[in-house]
Amino acid sequence: MTEATKSVTVTDDTFTATIEDAKGLAIVDFWAEWCGPCRIVGPIVEELAGDYADRGVLVGKVDVDENPGTASRFGIRSIPSILFFKDGKHVDTVVGAVPKPHLEKKIQEHL
Repeated sequence: MTEATKSVTVTDDTFTATIEDAKGLAIVDFWAEWCGPCRIVGPIVEELAGDYADRGVLVGKVDVDENPGTASRFGIRSIPSILFFKDGKHVDTVVGAVPKPHLEKKIQEHL
């Protein structure tokens, strides 16, 4: 069995329908291909997507270079930035490469 990607790619065009119209908890990783810390956090975000899929947590990824409108809308100045949305409302943000337990604690706070 191969490990399938559990996160969804979110774009400027799909952000509202995918994240803001979603019920429950959604976390969105704002990243870029050239960003070293993003490459550290990326696999952690994928793990969380798998770990929490059965709990209804939606995990999305926004490439800031390809989707500047969404990045600008949420004031993303540093990446990686991971935004937490509860029933479509932005409720929390984590900036920088943080360890998995830190992100899990944030998820637990908002579940």
